[in-house]
Amino acid sequence: MSSPPWDYIAKLVCIGDSGCGKSSLTIRLCEGRFVPHHDVTIGVEFGSRIVPVGPPYSNSSLSTSRIPSSPGGSAVEGTTTTATTRTTTTSAGDRNAEAAGLPPPPVVPVEKSTAAPPQPQKHMKLSLWDTAGQETYKSVTRSYFRGASGALLVFDLTRKSTFQHVTDWLNDLRQIAEPDIVVVLVGNKADLASPDAPPAPASSEEQRSAGTTDAEEQRRAGAGAEGTGNNRREVTRQEAEEWARRNGVLEYVETSAKSGENVEMAFMRVAERIFQNIQAGKYDLNDRRSGVKVPNAGSGVSAGSKAVRLTGDAGKGLSGGCC
Repeated sequence: MSSPPWDYIAKLVCIGDSGCGKSSLTIRLCEGRFVPHHDVTIGVEFGSRIVPVGPPYSNSSLSTSRIPSSPGGSAVEGTTTTATTRTTTTSAGDRNAEAAGLPPPPVVPVEKSTAAPPQPQKHMKLSLWDTAGQETYKSVTRSYFRGASGALLVFDLTRKSTFQHVTDWLNDLRQIAEPDIVVVLVGNKADLASPDAPPAPASSEEQRSAGTTDAEEQRRAGAGAEGTGNNRREVTRQEAEEWARRNGVLEYVETSAKSGENVEMAFMRVAERIFQNIQAGKYDLNDRRSGVKVPNAGSGVSAGSKAVRLTGDAGKGLSGGCC
């Protein structure tokens, strides 16, 4: 029976106020698509994605910029420098020998360093738990924090109130989850926090109170889009990064589930730090209560490196469920 195509299984939870785009982020990562209108999450929804972690994936971007060096630490260009120095410091006898037509003294070539054998790529299965953000279901969703090794703490860049609540979410998470849980703060809806953002639609009541018609509102919206823009940002990057530093959060990332901007990076930041914690021995991989587990060798489950697996079934998407 073939072994599963992952080396570790890590539980990640997406938490934050309702309407911040937690479900859209999960769908974007698992299925690579954006759902404009998603039903309010009741309880939790579940999805998964297999991702590479550790070298050679983690340092592939660095390896392309490295300069090959000799065992002594000098770069390849150092060979030319050494040869030039040797010529300028030759004795008068050597110069006379060269003038007589004798060949120059041989230069011992620099031995190339033996490259280390490539390391087998490790893969981690991220079990993604998309929790409900409504206060009504908070007592239920809190129970899913147990056993989580990573979390995406999501707020809406266009709603200040959702950012003001992330402290409460983080406190709840740290009271229940594992002590070494990896948390990334995510400011979602970055596509609406730019000058190129589409104009915010006005409600019918606002139009009537202002004495404008639908046609007038559309004309004004179009004029605003062509002019100063429609940036709806209410939380600056600086204050979000400062909050992350004060509260011991790993990193702050701004994402857009609609365009896919930085969505994969946010999840990969969590996965890479979890892998580093595994290497540091912070998890008991044989303990059921640990935030990270090794796969069951006898499960016979198989999937591609980017396959979506829902509770062991072959279907794609997200499965909704209450409690």
